[in-house]
Amino acid sequence: MGQVHDHGGGVRSIEVPIPDNPLGTTLVYVVDTDRGPVLVDTGWDDPASWDTLVEGLAACGTPVDEVHGVIITHHHPDHHGLSGQVRETSGAWLAMHAADTAIVRRARSTEPGRWLAYMTAKLTAAGAPEEHLAPLRAARPRSVPGLTPALPDREIVPGELLDLAGRRLRAIWTPGHTPGHVCLHLEEHHPAQLPGHGRLFSGDHLLPEITPHIGLYEDPDDTTIADPLGDYLDSLERIGRLAPAEVLPAHQHTFTDATGRVRELLTHHEDRLTGLLALLSEPLTAWQVAERMEWNRPWAHIPFQSRNIAVSEAEAHLRRLVKLGQAESVTGSEPVTYVAV
Repeated sequence: MGQVHDHGGGVRSIEVPIPDNPLGTTLVYVVDTDRGPVLVDTGWDDPASWDTLVEGLAACGTPVDEVHGVIITHHHPDHHGLSGQVRETSGAWLAMHAADTAIVRRARSTEPGRWLAYMTAKLTAAGAPEEHLAPLRAARPRSVPGLTPALPDREIVPGELLDLAGRRLRAIWTPGHTPGHVCLHLEEHHPAQLPGHGRLFSGDHLLPEITPHIGLYEDPDDTTIADPLGDYLDSLERIGRLAPAEVLPAHQHTFTDATGRVRELLTHHEDRLTGLLALLSEPLTAWQVAERMEWNRPWAHIPFQSRNIAVSEAEAHLRRLVKLGQAESVTGSEPVTYVAV
């Protein structure tokens, strides 16, 4: 069974495993309300993860069929994956920000073959070499976890209190990791009287030791020219100003000094953008930029799927530099190259 932690003040967490993932677990929070328990996220859609969630809820004194509602910080499958099963079992409502609900709706209607074609075209445009593209060209369309997620039935409206009887939980829109990512501010005195303003369920927006992935939003049917890194940096500053007493993230462990952690992440991305500008003294594709960026291991040791994620992150940083007027795409280049201005 996943570990259960009591955080005081009617808040507990359950460590729900993510299969074959270095993150290890998602922290699913159980918040007591006058109408019954409400979950913040649910974990990955996997039988072992479901069993862990059910056993963890029982250890909290909450049968799964008594769950009143589910608040989803964002649409990724390690957060939203089990939401549908929780709703089927308990009749709970599911709430999500409209921007991520739109992604869920499109994902449910998009054929796996369209995803494959989209990813192949995207990586080709980024300058991926043929040996990386070949497996995608040869792949057979198949169902992928997270492509048929449950459709939420309530909308999380930024700035508003959620309808939780006896609790004050306010939604804060923090786009960047996804377009509709939300943090949830529990506007109540800290149970241990820690200094600061309440507690913050931070999802993946603010983690104690990990820099969350900020890549271009991958959606075959969305043609918006988004600036996810710009969104993320703005959202970080908003959370820094909030100065919660304690952060309850979706991975790793709870922590204090949110403002200090925000400062670290802002500095990290500032340094990264500065390093990228130095690289762009010559024209480079997004793939070439990703090859030259610093990751947690050498590029040669980064596996296939992680390279796709790395390229998306490189593209988000390039998009930010272009928006700031510090870099531009080279006219007529194919695949597209970028150079410092």
